[in-house]
Amino acid sequence: MKVSKYMSTKLVTARPEMTVKEAFVLMATHHVRHIPVVEGGRLVGIISDRDLRRPRWADGLDDWTSYYRISEEMTVRDVMTDKPEVLHTYDGIGKAVKILREQRYGALPVLDKKEELAGILSAHDLLGALEEMLAGGAKAGGGKLEE
Repeated sequence: MKVSKYMSTKLVTARPEMTVKEAFVLMATHHVRHIPVVEGGRLVGIISDRDLRRPRWADGLDDWTSYYRISEEMTVRDVMTDKPEVLHTYDGIGKAVKILREQRYGALPVLDKKEELAGILSAHDLLGALEEMLAGGAKAGGGKLEE
């Protein structure tokens, strides 16, 4: 079972220079929690709703109320995860499950053989794979979680 079968291909992407507010509106409008960040046609990061709620730089602050003070000028580049871990379309979903579980990610960008963004695979997408395996597995002897 390959990642390409379950990944979402209708991508909503952000640019690093977008404001955090613009990214938030994109997420809300499209009902997504993770957005790949693309610059010059290449994946450069990923931003999640969690990044918007509590950016990494907030860990160093003593005053917890500062976590929620995001300036209007703050950009996606300021809060995104740069150089994100990725999957490839040819990877098995077993590899995806392992990475998402071990790293506690909610989604991973998926690249094709040319290293171009092809989709995004979320934990929700993997639930669809599990549902399919459970429905078909009893009849056909089960699917295989390839790595």
